[in-house]
Amino acid sequence: MAGEKESKKKKVTKKRRAKSRKKVVNNVLQIVLLSGIICLIAYTVYTVARFVIKPSDVLIVDKGTISESETVEGYIIRDETIVNKQESDLEIIEIKSEGAKVAKGEEIFRHKIANETEISTQIEDLNNKIQEALEGEKNIFPGDIKALDTQVDKILVNTMNTNNIQTILENKKDITNYLTKKAKIAGELSPSGSYINGLIAEKTKLENQLSSESNNEVAPTSGVVSYRVDGLETELNASKISDLTIGYLEGLNLKTGQIISKNSTHGKVLNSFECYIAVVKKIDEKHEIKVGEKITLKTATDKTLKSIVQDVKEENGRQLIILKVTQGVEDLIKYRKISLDIVWWEREGLRVPNSSIIYENGLSYVVRNRAGAKSRILVKILKENENYSIIGNYKTEELKELGFSATEISKMSQIGIYDEVLVNPDIREITN
Repeated sequence: MAGEKESKKKKVTKKRRAKSRKKVVNNVLQIVLLSGIICLIAYTVYTVARFVIKPSDVLIVDKGTISESETVEGYIIRDETIVNKQESDLEIIEIKSEGAKVAKGEEIFRHKIANETEISTQIEDLNNKIQEALEGEKNIFPGDIKALDTQVDKILVNTMNTNNIQTILENKKDITNYLTKKAKIAGELSPSGSYINGLIAEKTKLENQLSSESNNEVAPTSGVVSYRVDGLETELNASKISDLTIGYLEGLNLKTGQIISKNSTHGKVLNSFECYIAVVKKIDEKHEIKVGEKITLKTATDKTLKSIVQDVKEENGRQLIILKVTQGVEDLIKYRKISLDIVWWEREGLRVPNSSIIYENGLSYVVRNRAGAKSRILVKILKENENYSIIGNYKTEELKELGFSATEISKMSQIGIYDEVLVNPDIREITN
C-alpha cells in the first residue's frame, strides 16, 4: 500500500516537472519571438525614418546657374517733363499712345474743345450716312473703287493682328480717309452725287472746326510719351539726384509695385535711353559698393537690368545707392517704386544640390550611380550658395598638389554632364 502511494507521488512529481519545463520553454520561445518582432519593427522604423528624414534619391547632373542676391526696394528717378503748356484741365485726346517714341516738336495730344462730344457724334453720323449712300450705288466705275476697297481690306487685316492702340487709331484714321476718297469718287460719278458731296462738305466743315479750335501739344524733347502722371515728375527727377536723402524717399510713403494711374488732362515725355534707381539698404561689409561699379539687377518679372553705381551715401548705418540704368527703361515707365534683386555674383556650370556632396578630410565628393554601381567621385567646389554648388574636376597637377600618387590618380573617375549622382548619399551604399 505504501509502495503504491510512493509510486503515484513520483508520477505526479514528474508531470509537474514536465509541465514546468514546458512552461519555461514556452516562455523562452515567446521572449525570443517577441524580441524578434521588436527588432524587426525597430529596423523597419529605422529604415523608414532614414529615408523619410534623409531620403536617398538620384538626379541627373546638368548645366545650371547659381547666384547670390539681395532683395531691395528701388525708387525710379527719370528725366521727364510734364506737357500741358495750356495749363488746361480739359480732357485730352491722345495723338500718340502710351509708350510711343516721339521726336522733338512732334504732336503728342490735343485738348478737347467745349463741344467736342457733340461735334464727334455729328461726324460719326455723317460717316454712317455716307457709307449708306455708297452701298446704294451699283453703277460706279469699278476700277478706282476696287483699288480703295483693297486698301481698306489690307488695313482691316492688319488691325485684327495687332493690339497696339496707336496702330489701331492710325488704321481707323486711314480707313476713314479711304472711305472719304471713295465718297468723293461716287459724288462725281453717281446720280446721287450732289447728296454725297453735301455730306462730305458738312463733315469737312466739322473736322476743320475741331482742328482750328483745339490746342495741340508737342513734345518739348525727343523721348517716350506717357500719360501716367503722379505729380512727382519734378521731385524724383534726374536733375535732383544729389538732393535725395533716405528720409525724403521714405517720407513719400510710396507703395512698392503700384502702377501709376493714367491722367486724363496731362501727358509727359521722358528720356527713354536712361533712368536711375535709388536703393536703400543696410550697410553690408561683405558686399562693399563703390562708385563706378557695375551691378546686375533683376526685377520681379525676372527681367535683367545692367546698372552702374552713380553715387553712394550713408545715413545711420544704411546706404542710399544711386544706380544708372541704360536698358529696359521703357519697362519701368508705369512704376515709381519697385522690388528688385541686386545680384552679387552668378556662376554657370555643372550644378548639384549641396545635399549630394560628402566632405571628408577637407575634400568634397559626390556618389555616382552607374548601372547600380555606386562610386565616390572627387570633385572641386567652384562656387556655392545656400542650396546648390557648381562643381568641376581637378586637373592632374592639382591632384598631385593635394598629395595623390600617380597610381591613385590613374584610377580616379571624373564627373560629367548627364551622370547620375545620389542626393543625401549614405556611405554604406558605396560599392566601389
